[in-house]
Amino acid sequence: MENHLKRLRAERGWSQADLGERLGVSRQSVIAIETGRYDPSLPLAFRIAEVFDLAIEDVFVRPSKGE
Repeated sequence: MENHLKRLRAERGWSQADLGERLGVSRQSVIAIETGRYDPSLPLAFRIAEVFDLAIEDVFVRPSKGE
């Protein structure tokens, strides 16, 4: 699943560790989600959207059909 996590985090001036702390996950988990190596669980995905005060659709994007 593609996401805008890195851009959203950078816009707020948060480090990966800052975001991890807000979410209750490790910095390594944030890195894995940002790079697409790990898709978060649905509860974590909703928590991420809530931290950014956005709809989940504004954070996570369905990959193109060709992928």
